[in-house]
Amino acid sequence: MALAVLGSAVAASATTAADVTVNVSNLRNTKGQLMVCLTANPKAFPDCRKDANAKKKLVAASTRSLKFAGVAPGKYAVAIVHDENRNNKMDLAIFMPKEGFAFSRNPKIGMGAPKFKNAAFSVASGNVTQNVRMKYIF
Repeated sequence: MALAVLGSAVAASATTAADVTVNVSNLRNTKGQLMVCLTANPKAFPDCRKDANAKKKLVAASTRSLKFAGVAPGKYAVAIVHDENRNNKMDLAIFMPKEGFAFSRNPKIGMGAPKFKNAAFSVASGNVTQNVRMKYIF
């Protein structure tokens, strides 16, 4: 009896997790890598290094689609850096990004990164797709 209850609880939690697919467009080249993070922590956005629970991926810059599997329901935001020189950071020139960047929901970019609420999307029991466009200043 206890095993049956445990088994149904595991099955129920598995059905609430979703896959988040991120489709990337507007890359200016395929040099380097994409640093991609998915976070539910507004205080850690867009720098996911501040979130121990963030899901992170490093993929080749030729990648146009990637998936985060088993994402629990909640509010999330995605941040992407096109790390063309593979130094694992966003390079800056006079406090402006020298490399490409993108955010879920493609919010308007002003001075600095958008707020979490402007890039946030909901994950429920179904799979979610975010189509993001890379932006370059230089």
